[in-house]
Amino acid sequence: MADTNYKKPTDAELKKKLSAEQYSVAVRCNTEPPFKNKYWNHKEEGIYVDIATGEPLFSSTDKYDSGSGWPSFTKPIDKNLIVEKKDLSAGMERVEVKSKTGDSHLGHVFNDGPKDKGGMRYCINSASLDFIPKNELAVKGYGKYLYLFDTNAKK
Repeated sequence: MADTNYKKPTDAELKKKLSAEQYSVAVRCNTEPPFKNKYWNHKEEGIYVDIATGEPLFSSTDKYDSGSGWPSFTKPIDKNLIVEKKDLSAGMERVEVKSKTGDSHLGHVFNDGPKDKGGMRYCINSASLDFIPKNELAVKGYGKYLYLFDTNAKK
């Protein structure tokens, strides 16, 4: 399902497009503060896309309140759209999550998520994401992701 029409912007384009915080997080691999970010408590239906490329990454149908203060998801929309790599920064071993095409730092994945949903917690920085509401998916070119909200398809 991975779409290949997404392109990574140049660094100059990213500096123009992104806010200072978005650039710091997505490009410089920093972390935004917990509970003081745009999507940690966001409950609207839709999808979350890479702030740099617009590539679809996560769905609100897989979002849950982990208590961490960051948006948390049980899985990505498509595992082929993300890259996971070992991260030894901050004095600990973690698994960093990056967008495949944009190479944006998204956050980290942990194995302490809801067991009934696979046990994973994708702890993601809001600054690396943009949100496309369900009712705007088709108009903004993401219509093929409407199936994520079809309750009949999930049964």
